[in-house]
Amino acid sequence: MHTIMEKQQVIISENLEQALGSALAHVEHDRLFVLTDETTERMCWPVVANFPCMEQASHIVIAAGDLHKELDSVAHVWSELQRMGATRHSLLVNLGGGMVTDLGGFAASTFKRGIQLINIPTTLLSMVDASVGGKTGFNFGGLKNEIGVFRNASAVILDTTFLRTMDRENMLSGYAEMLKHGLISNDAMLADLLCFDIEQPDLRQLGRMVADSVAVKERIVLEDPTEQGLRKALNLGHTVGHAFESLALRRQPVLHGYAVAWGLVCELYLSAVKTGFPVDRMRQAVRFIIEHYGRMPVTCDDYPALLELMSHDKKNIAGVINFTLLGGVGDIRINQTATRQEIEEALDFYREG
Repeated sequence: MHTIMEKQQVIISENLEQALGSALAHVEHDRLFVLTDETTERMCWPVVANFPCMEQASHIVIAAGDLHKELDSVAHVWSELQRMGATRHSLLVNLGGGMVTDLGGFAASTFKRGIQLINIPTTLLSMVDASVGGKTGFNFGGLKNEIGVFRNASAVILDTTFLRTMDRENMLSGYAEMLKHGLISNDAMLADLLCFDIEQPDLRQLGRMVADSVAVKERIVLEDPTEQGLRKALNLGHTVGHAFESLALRRQPVLHGYAVAWGLVCELYLSAVKTGFPVDRMRQAVRFIIEHYGRMPVTCDDYPALLELMSHDKKNIAGVINFTLLGGVGDIRINQTATRQEIEEALDFYREG
């Protein structure tokens, strides 16, 4: 059975108050709730708190950070909605990064069998990744995003105002997903991304690039809402990336986009070896990644743990590790496999470049 997901409205905002007011007016609701984490409560809530359209909003706060993307936090959101009288006709606005939009989206989609939601992503990563595509969820049993459902927001409002408060690492984390979108799209988009000064970003220009990046994801998600085929293009960099991320959770957690960037290095190597991705283009992208993201320190001793983590990936079928590779920029090859030796060679390449 294929779920038909309505196209959600993505609003590229130049005026946040107007955009939010308009989005709220388009969704009938009896009560309004806003979810933030402790960080976005401090940094982002003050931006919208005094808008007339928000004066009736009840505020729910959860602890920040991926360690709190767990069932206890979901239960806290449910409890607060219940305590403050939410009905099945209520509306939840998720104001925050991917952790807030993922977890808030799941809480909204399950409370009273589903209430309406609007996402206002406040980090670059959540703008280009978490807020579009209807994936919601939380971490469970030590595995990332293990529990979740597909559920589109009524609207997603993208406003680069929030990016002014972002630190370099979080900016780079989001940019990795944009690089991925460039790699699965076309040469011109990739070239723009590799030439852009992400260290001293021009936010106006970045806003246009975010819109392009979101359009790539939207196009793919609309064609394949529940990841039967083409949507697997969005997994480029993620099979190895999630393994890096899970390994880091046991040591020193890393930002999602850094793990994806490192995953891209390995999977572009596999693409060059297995599916004919041009070596010069691979080296160009890898050079950009190593220059900006460095490397996570791993040794040969970590390979068994990384391979074990890859074998748990949700995208696998019958335990065979599944990759999305590229034959060239925009030439997507889903459902690729690699031998243990090939994966270890890719990890060698990542370590030694």
